[in-house]
Amino acid sequence: MQFDAHNLAERRPAMIAAGHWRDRTINDALDAAAAAYPERPAVVAARLGEPHARTITYGELARLADRAAVGLHRLGVRSGDVVAAQLPNWWEFTVTYLACARLGAAMNPLMHIFRERELRFMLGHGEAKVVVTPSVFRGHDHAAMFAALQSELPTLEHVVVAGDDGPAGFDALLAGPSWEDEPDASEILGARPGPDDVTQLIYTSGTTGEPKGVMHSSNTLFANIDPYAERLGLGGDDVVLMASPMAHQTGFMYGLMMPIALGCPAVLLDVWDAERAVELI
Repeated sequence: MQFDAHNLAERRPAMIAAGHWRDRTINDALDAAAAAYPERPAVVAARLGEPHARTITYGELARLADRAAVGLHRLGVRSGDVVAAQLPNWWEFTVTYLACARLGAAMNPLMHIFRERELRFMLGHGEAKVVVTPSVFRGHDHAAMFAALQSELPTLEHVVVAGDDGPAGFDALLAGPSWEDEPDASEILGARPGPDDVTQLIYTSGTTGEPKGVMHSSNTLFANIDPYAERLGLGGDDVVLMASPMAHQTGFMYGLMMPIALGCPAVLLDVWDAERAVELI
């Protein structure tokens, strides 16, 4: 997709001078955390109804990001392309975004409550090349929905299904094969995006018309995250519990990006449940 975020360049001198844009990307933050704390839990993904959460360390998370990035590249994703994800707060959401960031692709987070009308517009407008979706979540067959939508969306080449053990599953296409060990992996992973490149395409709800595609760079996202963490005095010894959907900016910035920037664990809850939240805390 051709992004036209001209105001990023126009605003840059003032934002740099004021200290709001610090020219850091999520790749920088992940690499630093993986080097400093490879055995520290990065993501603890709890799913309602499952007794045990999955824990991924920072070292593992960096490897998964590289692996999934090469996997997305194998699916035809390149710098500037859009990868959509309609996922709950699962570890696959975090890995998908980090893989996009490795390649310079933009992630389009989609709220899990959206159905055909909203998705048809957002995926078509954003020209998403790949979408990552659950097989079934909260009784809705997302995989079947996207299979039906794909014929209406000429740019949507692949539907990757988390929770599917088949050839179209997340593990088979992105998280399972050791793509990072392939001979061309270093070349694929070597062209990192800059802090002013568009890293996220997120749509408004469309209250006053059709949804608007909002373009964010690493600088514009971290300009919210860094002062928030500083105001609260958060650091690497803290733990962040996130139950707000990561497809919303609250969850995306403060449940996905901020813990990595701090090098602390993020505990993800996919469905709000007060008793489970208290147990996790």
